Amino acid sequence: MHKVHEVARYFSGIAQVRHVALEIPEFRDNDVGVIARAKAEYAWEALHEPAMVDDTGFFIAALKGFPGPYAAYVLDTIGMEGILRLLEGEADRSAYFETAIGYADEEGTVRIFRGRVDGTIVSPRGSGGFGYDPIFEVDGRTLAELTTDEKGAISHRGRALAHLREYLSSGA
Repeated sequence: MHKVHEVARYFSGIAQVRHVALEIPEFRDNDVGVIARAKAEYAWEALHEPAMVDDTGFFIAALKGFPGPYAAYVLDTIGMEGILRLLEGEADRSAYFETAIGYADEEGTVRIFRGRVDGTIVSPRGSGGFGYDPIFEVDGRTLAELTTDEKGAISHRGRALAHLREYLSSGA
């Protein structure tokens, strides 16, 4: 539901956003854009109406891009603590989040909108956000230390949503 609220803010006055409970298969690929496209195609086939889906990956340089598109699974299994243990002794703590939004229009044509934010893995700080936010630092603060508006302005999802909003606002 965090995502639904975040998305609804971006489209206020442009489009109505609603959550649809839909069991979408777990598509696998190392590219979040490929996964988002497959999910959007599946959603359109199931609903026959415009649909927006996303997929996000968390890519850590010292771990050769792990967990990548498996970020949610890794968070559920080893958690932030497991990621921090894997990085013990590593000097390079650089990482990035990438979100790809798949948007299927009225005809089922799918377009992909991407957003990325680069940062550093740090010890947990902050009480806001969700997921990896407490250990992901951008410009001196973790995502968990930012307000919702501050995070939305710089986050991977916020950037991808801004691209989609621009596309929809253009009358496409």
